[in-house]
Amino acid sequence: MTTTNDIVEGGKPFLFEGNEVGVLLSHGFTGTTSGMWPLGEYLHREEGWTILAPRLKGHGETPEAMSRTSAEDWIRSLEEGLQTLQSHCKHVFMAGLSMGGCLTMYLAAKYPDTFRAVAPINACLDFGAPDFAAWAFEADAPLTIKGVGNDVKDPDVKELAYPEVPVRCIREIYGLMAVTRDMLPRVTAPTLVLVSPEDHVVPPANSYEILQKVKSTNREMVLLKNSYHVATIDFDKHIINESVRRFFKQALQG
Repeated sequence: MTTTNDIVEGGKPFLFEGNEVGVLLSHGFTGTTSGMWPLGEYLHREEGWTILAPRLKGHGETPEAMSRTSAEDWIRSLEEGLQTLQSHCKHVFMAGLSMGGCLTMYLAAKYPDTFRAVAPINACLDFGAPDFAAWAFEADAPLTIKGVGNDVKDPDVKELAYPEVPVRCIREIYGLMAVTRDMLPRVTAPTLVLVSPEDHVVPPANSYEILQKVKSTNREMVLLKNSYHVATIDFDKHIINESVRRFFKQALQG
């Protein structure tokens, strides 16, 4: 059983209690909630919104702890957070980075009437990485391989993420991405897609596919030209913060 002491500093869930507008934030694969802190703090400070960033099960501990989790566990972590927000808030939004962006789109597709708007940031539907994918069903695979974190352009910033990827979880994320891709036409919530043209983890084509496949009548894209994959803590974080704030406010007033 995980205790608070097992979770690294910067890896714990965070909550900013505010008004009846709630925003659910999701970090990415092997990452931590610290990657969503700048966006959450900004939205709460500027608008007084209630912000909740759950810790996806197995994250913020050790790669070994993550290896014992599944995509269903990560979804459940967010669904529990969603229920918490819904019990306190009249309007609910969601944003997520990388796998968090994929999970954002999954939940928006699963619950098409729940979110006033969503904002996937460098979301993944595939990695375009054959050698990475090859580990998914490899019988003789090691427990972990080299991590995919810390793709940040700002040399003064380092992402808090696992240095290794649990091989068992590669299968889980590929399943999640495949299911989410097929569910995209179910998404009707206003969708703001934020994408870094130079991303060394997730091909930018993923974001264009999301924009094309969702059935939202209100769709918009913002380019993050001075950031790599972990854009929420990179040079363009202020663009993300203000773009998400503007888009969510417009959806609230619409």
